[in-house]
Amino acid sequence: MKKDRVIVILGLAAITVLAWLYITKLALEMKVGTPHMQSWDLYDFLMMFIMWTVMMIAMMTPSATPMVLMFYKVHIKRKEENGVLLPTFMFLGAYLVVWTGFSLLATLAQWGLHSVALLSPMMVATSPLLGGMLILAAGIFQLTSLKHACLRHCRSPLGFILQEWRSGMKGTFLMGLKHGIYCVGCCWALMALLFVTGVMNLLWVAIIAGFVLIEKILPKSDWIGRITGLILIIWGMWSIIDIGL
Repeated sequence: MKKDRVIVILGLAAITVLAWLYITKLALEMKVGTPHMQSWDLYDFLMMFIMWTVMMIAMMTPSATPMVLMFYKVHIKRKEENGVLLPTFMFLGAYLVVWTGFSLLATLAQWGLHSVALLSPMMVATSPLLGGMLILAAGIFQLTSLKHACLRHCRSPLGFILQEWRSGMKGTFLMGLKHGIYCVGCCWALMALLFVTGVMNLLWVAIIAGFVLIEKILPKSDWIGRITGLILIIWGMWSIIDIGL
């Protein structure tokens, strides 16, 4: 069983590292390449969708690791069929399916913003009003009950696994989907900030990913989210007010 646990941990690490290497490669290519100014075609859409998907995998796999390892631990104790490795990676796969759906929505949003010239070729909002509103919305959402309800599920791996346990591969997949839904519900507004800081700004991608991880793994860290929410609200309001100054 220790060997299986090592395989799971190494698998999670490999997925994360490979995803970060891919988005780093894209970011470096963007810096030296020619910005894309034309309307998107199908190829552009697919490439942006892949970019968003891999970026979400890079950002969210580390914060999902405690839940995946808890699933692995409980699965061993319950002695379910199908071994332990396949169900564990099925759980992770279902979780990432939800983030793939989010990536599709983010790609559609980027496509729309690009088509009306509200997003630069470097994938940063060109409208101070849009940027301010996104920051303000993210700050307000940090203080909502929906945010904290979703976050509670993400912070309690054992509680979630025991409460939501379903046997079999179909049950495992449904559990992963449900965890992914809670996770998207918790983090979507923070991800929207990438349209303000730059979708491929690796520093901000890492900062947001790190903040998500801290929110999930630190006990009694509600105050961090609330303080961050207040900072974002002040930042967003100042950005909007500054337009008229």
